[in-house]
Amino acid sequence: MNLSIIIPLYNEQETVGTLLSQLLLLEFPEFVEHHELIVVDDCSHDGSYDLVQKFADNHDHIRLFRHEKNMGKGAAVRTGISKSSGDTFLIRDADLELAVEDIPVMLHAMQELGVEFVNGSRYMAGVNRPLASYRRYLANRFFTFLTSVIINVKLTDMACGYKLFRKNLYERIQLHENRFGFEAELLIKALRVKRNNIAEVPVRYFPRNEGEGKKLKTVDGFKILWTVIKYGIFKRVRP
Repeated sequence: MNLSIIIPLYNEQETVGTLLSQLLLLEFPEFVEHHELIVVDDCSHDGSYDLVQKFADNHDHIRLFRHEKNMGKGAAVRTGISKSSGDTFLIRDADLELAVEDIPVMLHAMQELGVEFVNGSRYMAGVNRPLASYRRYLANRFFTFLTSVIINVKLTDMACGYKLFRKNLYERIQLHENRFGFEAELLIKALRVKRNNIAEVPVRYFPRNEGEGKKLKTVDGFKILWTVIKYGIFKRVRP
């Protein structure tokens, strides 16, 4: 396996350095022959870009790219994938809400089950985690339930930031959503290719609020709902 970890980055100077340090120390399973970190700065206006550049200057397998204007998480992910060399992609945010140590668990699940998609879940039993916002939890449960009904696959956490999938699956779908709705678009389109092609694994979640840099806002929830309806119920291919 050649793994490309795609990290969309926007104004995360307080966390991205710690994240990269953790990833540099992470022990990957032996079947991961090569890995790279692809960071796409989505026109940050703090010190995020310069901080990552220092890491990239000292580590050949860290590659940094930049959008000249803010385009959104989905757009940053697509840019990262287009610049990557891996046959397998892992998407994670530049914050510290999800534990780096759960990456090997997801990789082992993909390898052992022979699936092309592994979705992290912040709500499955099996790991200890602090409590999160109940309103956000209810909104995510509703979106996840709706997506599960539409694609006839039981999911527990549609919006989790951990998404692991094979390149050959990605090449069979076309993603268009630029912002937070891209997770719903990715899941719906990927599982329409092959329904029994996904596994979920529990991941540790350390939630933060807007004052601590949380990007997802209430209005984004309505945009995610429209994404689910658009690609799920109406079965549209493009926005």
